Amino acid sequence: MSPTGISRRQALKLTGSAVGGAALLAGCGSGLAAPVTSGDVTLDFWTHDEGYETFFRDGIPDADAATDFRYTLDATRAGAQDLVTKLLAQAVAGRGKPDVIGIEIGQFARLQRGDLAERLLYDWTDRVAGLGDDLIAARRAPYTKDGKLYALDSDTPMVVYYQREDLFSQYRLPTDVGSWEELAQVGAQAAQQHGVALGVLAAGSDLGQIVQGFQMLLLQRGGAFFDADENLVLDSPEAVETLQFVVDGLKDGWITTVNDFYGASVQAGLKSGKIAGMWMASWYSAFGLKPNVPEQAGAWRLRALPAWSAGGFATAAAGGTGFAATVDQSGTEAAAEFIASTWITPEGQVRRFQELTYLPTLRSVFDSPELEVADDYFGGQQVIDVYRSIVDDVPDYYQSPDSSILNDVLSGHLVSAYRGDESPAQAIRGAAEDFANQAGR
Repeated sequence: MSPTGISRRQALKLTGSAVGGAALLAGCGSGLAAPVTSGDVTLDFWTHDEGYETFFRDGIPDADAATDFRYTLDATRAGAQDLVTKLLAQAVAGRGKPDVIGIEIGQFARLQRGDLAERLLYDWTDRVAGLGDDLIAARRAPYTKDGKLYALDSDTPMVVYYQREDLFSQYRLPTDVGSWEELAQVGAQAAQQHGVALGVLAAGSDLGQIVQGFQMLLLQRGGAFFDADENLVLDSPEAVETLQFVVDGLKDGWITTVNDFYGASVQAGLKSGKIAGMWMASWYSAFGLKPNVPEQAGAWRLRALPAWSAGGFATAAAGGTGFAATVDQSGTEAAAEFIASTWITPEGQVRRFQELTYLPTLRSVFDSPELEVADDYFGGQQVIDVYRSIVDDVPDYYQSPDSSILNDVLSGHLVSAYRGDESPAQAIRGAAEDFANQAGR
């Protein structure tokens, strides 16, 4: 914790590029406020999602009972990017920062520059040490900087395969293929004979979604964008192999492209039955499938991803939001107590699954019988069984303060490869070179 906050000169030096070129950061704080150690406390709570606000408000009685505080939340909702921008701006101005902030995983990368995270966010490392391996390591990695953990994730958003059981049955497609290579063979025949796709990639204007569709497969294959030291490791045999696989799938027609994973184009594909399967994260059930095609309730099933013949993991993880407390606030300790007593207790994680459908980040909670709920949308399937079978093989996901640069350059090269304008090897190498030129490393 810094006793004096960030100086204007330090912050400008550290973060000028971290906020998209806007000259935002400079000094923060005009001194430490007297800490609140017990009793009534109102926490400034920032989030981009109403569901999180509701969850934490509903958790106040538990927090009151577990701590020396009596909580009230003063909530602010804004876009995920705007929240981090506002946090940095408030630090510059020396005005009030939030006590609790939900940081979307991609936005946390902006706080990895220099020692921003250390100066702005509460260090959870020692506090969660007692949880050991029960706090899934793969969900610590995205919010860790220099070995310190600065936010607690909302989810273990494992990537699974969604498939239309009725269409697979109608076209006599096997529902239990063991490998991606087998699925590609099945998919090529399905595309040729029935005009259906068994995989989907985004290729519209949302660069993050373009990258994410490829990244999910790459992580499962054993590749990565960055290592634990924030070094770019994209240019690898695994990356070229994975991109070659999807390019071949697009040529064979069993993978199709949509503008994005949520809008009209994917909805049209789903409603027409032209999309019969896709790999996506666990949250896509609640935010993609069910709202886009509620009439297909009962037709979908969820299974573990096929394996890569050359090796890799059982799944990947995509997305997430880490909740953090800020430092140098009168309510810092109260905020940390609030998060700890609502967000990472077994009871809180069960309630989070029941109310928000987010999977636990504590390994032991996956064995909780309260998670065994039949999902009518998936034909009465207990989806937790699928996640239990793969949760012990989730790869780590590391970010870099320059993640946004990689998203920009890689998305362009991926679309170029999809169109056949570059070979997969050229696209991966080109993205790595463009990143090096723009990031200066």
